[in-house]
Amino acid sequence: MWGAVRWLARLVVVLVAIPVVLTPVYLAVDPISVPMLQRYVTGQPVIRQWRDIGQISDRLKASVILSEDGQFCRHWGVDFAALRDEVTDLFAGRPVRGASTITMQVARNLFLWNGESYIRKGLEIPLALYVDLVLPKQRIMEIYLNIAEWGPGGQFGVAAGAEAAFGIEPSQLRASTAALLTTALPNPMLRLPGRPSANQRRIAAVIEDRVDQYGERADCVGENGRLAL
Repeated sequence: MWGAVRWLARLVVVLVAIPVVLTPVYLAVDPISVPMLQRYVTGQPVIRQWRDIGQISDRLKASVILSEDGQFCRHWGVDFAALRDEVTDLFAGRPVRGASTITMQVARNLFLWNGESYIRKGLEIPLALYVDLVLPKQRIMEIYLNIAEWGPGGQFGVAAGAEAAFGIEPSQLRASTAALLTTALPNPMLRLPGRPSANQRRIAAVIEDRVDQYGERADCVGENGRLAL
């Protein structure tokens, strides 16, 4: 019995050490995600070309933040107000959305697994706080935009997503194409920005309007602390 306990303790130490060691490494090294690794291992295609944050449209950065995590520039990796509301809805039996910040999604994609799980969600919180402590906001956003899944054919990262949808570089994304590309993020298997549904176009219009009104909320990922919108 004690042998099993020691083995489990060692496993926990290893699992904790992986993100603790790798997160500082990702200040300089461009990572791959767990979903990408899974596809590599199973022989499925992975399409990803890294783009530095300066090579990505400011309009897309703002669209993603205002669609996925409007408090990204203000919180420390976890939006505790949104998380508190989520817990309240859960206990009240109301539908929940997940309250995942961009930083939490980065932590999950780099170190955890997909699929709904309260255990995974619980692990995301301390990991996101640590990621936000170690990595600057621009680097977190750069990693997110380069590891997010953006299509059903193994497209990872904004370069593959923009190419598949519009045949352009991410630096060439303008208001409409940036918003349409952003609509794919919740479900890239079904939402195709290059062939958007009427509902996607409606959502994209909402995102465009948010960026026009509140784009300065995403300034923390812009060059010299300001986005060129």
